[in-house]
Amino acid sequence: MSKLEEQFHFRKAVSDDKETIWKILQQAIERRKNDGSTQWQDGYPNPETIENDIQKNYGFVLTSDHDILGYAAVISDTEPAYESIEGKWLSDGKYIVVHRVAVSTESAGRGIATHIFKEIEKFALSQNILSIKVDTNFDNYPMLKILEKLGYQYCGEVYFRNAARKAFEKLLDLQP
Repeated sequence: MSKLEEQFHFRKAVSDDKETIWKILQQAIERRKNDGSTQWQDGYPNPETIENDIQKNYGFVLTSDHDILGYAAVISDTEPAYESIEGKWLSDGKYIVVHRVAVSTESAGRGIATHIFKEIEKFALSQNILSIKVDTNFDNYPMLKILEKLGYQYCGEVYFRNAARKAFEKLLDLQP
């Protein structure tokens, strides 16, 4: 186990985490705005989104010494918006969906989002799911860079709230 893995813990979010998660999402919303991105500039995500994630067991946090550094929604159910893609997914089987990846301002630039994705991959494998699907805005360059670095393949476009989003998939191997 690397030193990086030893100091971080990836766990399901609980109700007591809501305030911190919302603060992290607000920071990420502001960073997207400052980067010139249109992503998350329409009132989504919001506190109700977080509440819903936690109630449905979708919300996950990455912590270090009990401090929450980042957040992601990890969904094992199908994503209706992914049923219609302008392009083609790599696979048609069961998959994990990743939404709302956000890292605190204090943790930005430390590889936290990359680590979250690696933890999500471990989670998927633990569920015997070999596909992860994710989408992002065409102008979310930090996320596009992470997805490329981690081997996610561009599959086409999907639509959320009447806006096109770049869709990616990564196929996992049971052998590390």
